[in-house]
Amino acid sequence: MHFDSKDLTHEQLVHLYKSLLLPRLIEEKMLVLLRQGKISKWFSGIGQEAIAVGVTQALLEDEWILPLHRNLGVFTSRHMPLHKLLMQWQGNQSGYSKGRERSFHFGNAQHHICGMISHLGPQLGIADGIALAHKLKKENKVVAVFTGEGGTSEGDFHEAVNVAAVWDLPVIFVIENNGYALSTPVTEQYRCEALVEKARGYGIDGVKIDGNNILGVYDTIKGVRKYCIEYQRPYLVECATFRMRGHEEASGTKYVPPYLFEVWEMKDPIKNFEQFLLSKHALSKETIEAIHQDLKEYIDVECSIGFNAKPMVVDSVQELADVYAEKKVDVGGQKYEVGSKKYEESSVQGSSIYFSHPPVQQSGSVSHIRFIDAIKEGLHQSMEQHDDLVLMGQDIAEYGGVFKITEGFVEAFGKERVRNTPLCESAILGASLGLSLQGYRSMIEMQFADFVTMGFTQIVNNLAKIHYRWGQSANVVIRMPCGAGVGAGPFHSQTNEAWFVHTPGLKVVYPSTPADAKGLLIAAINDPNPVLFFEHKALYRSVSGDVPAEYYETEIGKARHVRAGDDLSIITYGQGVIWAEDYAAAHPEVSIDILDLRTLLPLDYEAIQAAVERTGRVLVLHEDTLTGGIGGEIAAWIGEHCFQLLDAPVLRCASLDTPVPFNTELEASFLAKSRLGETVVKLLRY
Repeated sequence: MHFDSKDLTHEQLVHLYKSLLLPRLIEEKMLVLLRQGKISKWFSGIGQEAIAVGVTQALLEDEWILPLHRNLGVFTSRHMPLHKLLMQWQGNQSGYSKGRERSFHFGNAQHHICGMISHLGPQLGIADGIALAHKLKKENKVVAVFTGEGGTSEGDFHEAVNVAAVWDLPVIFVIENNGYALSTPVTEQYRCEALVEKARGYGIDGVKIDGNNILGVYDTIKGVRKYCIEYQRPYLVECATFRMRGHEEASGTKYVPPYLFEVWEMKDPIKNFEQFLLSKHALSKETIEAIHQDLKEYIDVECSIGFNAKPMVVDSVQELADVYAEKKVDVGGQKYEVGSKKYEESSVQGSSIYFSHPPVQQSGSVSHIRFIDAIKEGLHQSMEQHDDLVLMGQDIAEYGGVFKITEGFVEAFGKERVRNTPLCESAILGASLGLSLQGYRSMIEMQFADFVTMGFTQIVNNLAKIHYRWGQSANVVIRMPCGAGVGAGPFHSQTNEAWFVHTPGLKVVYPSTPADAKGLLIAAINDPNPVLFFEHKALYRSVSGDVPAEYYETEIGKARHVRAGDDLSIITYGQGVIWAEDYAAAHPEVSIDILDLRTLLPLDYEAIQAAVERTGRVLVLHEDTLTGGIGGEIAAWIGEHCFQLLDAPVLRCASLDTPVPFNTELEASFLAKSRLGETVVKLLRY
């Protein structure tokens, strides 16, 4: 192994050696603790420490790194206290994730580290968002994100690298090629000679290096960092290495030919660098022994602290409270508004702290506009209100989106903030989380709600869980044009809110009026949590109403009492509100009470109970299919909490349990509207 120290001083070389040795000694200690049952699981990086350490040492301390579970050197090089890491590995309440995550599945904004999720690939898109934030702020910084050779087979790798290339983002994609994805060898993973060849396919540069050579990794990343900043381009670095232990300790290494261990033992990153430093007289054997002793003493002291942590205290109230970010905080004893100049000038500018924006006192100026125009107005005013709001989606820039909601936005706000995206829902949703890490808020338009499946993991596993996992806000709004009734068939007509109301950490809103469409969209953009904003396509140009001209919020989580009645209550939302109103107007002989939920997560249970109290008979109406729809949850809650108020069983009226058909006659039969009348009659007969 050839080392080139270039202009590094002996002091710098020794610093790299200590940084390389520390994670190795910690790992050796952890393997002992694992056998003793003091930690439950360990993913060993023994043999490939030079990559994590070299990359981290080559970056500035305030440049984000997105590591994997074999990158202990990232965490130690960022000076994260070992005792707190140990608490994390034990699942202790004093760890970085309060016992909610294991090993390295956590992040920490203070140390500019974003933790992985088990799906591996989705973190690549997050790096794009962080880099985009640097670009928007005109900051000369890069982002480094790790993946394994196995991870390059995932679609998220393709999407993230392609977005970084198309958007000219300063991202360093680091591939740790250690030969095996768990037990799958590279011969069963890809057919190219080297993974770095993939760089050319995306129109970017890349290099393959010896991942066991600490000076080679350090020097390469230093140079790549300079390149990415100077040219505002991404770069791919493939690091050839090997892991000397199993994927994790329980899996063993029987699938690896024994001779490989002999080959790579000779390439040990620490032993070889140690010999080089001895030859350079940067270290002596005595100094090496002293360094080993000092680091082992440090590890023992930190372990004694870590194992003396307070025992877990289970508090379900606190667990529930930590699922969502709070909207109001004090800074210096003062409350600031989102987007205000005082907020921008405050000491927390650019952090993940968000503030409340109270509803505006309406002056009385009102316009009678369509549902679609109300959405556009709310989005436009939000762009004016927040310089840190970025819009992303397919065809949303010059074209204005397939429904023309963002038409004219490029001229008003520029292409940096109104961004056409490649066809890659997962990477863009990941990028939205990356923007949040840097204090930005974003709106992503799904061209159709049906297409959200392509980014499902990002929503339910990254965006939804991140605040619970490590206290990071995700200020992201996902607009979901949805619904049938327009003859668009099974892939452009779903109303799939039920997929998401089951996921803690998300908020789901679904307006039925222009006034609520505007107010709820503004509220969603001001909310520090990920919000799915469902907007029914059939309402876009068919429903009009009075909408206040000013900037205002409609509170998320509060239902709207649409119409008072005595005979029965219809609890519904979205297009269902229109169906219920039309039926009530056509049947004046029935006194129908209508409740528009507006928000599906969280539900307004107080308003639901009040609707039950008013009539004693409840029909839950929604366009979504029956089985697993939110109507079942509402009916169950009423049965559990309001049984004594009922005069009849709660009935549900929903669409057929089939995909949405294309033929308009089949579609009409599919929709819940076709069964509303008979369900009302059935309920009244009890």
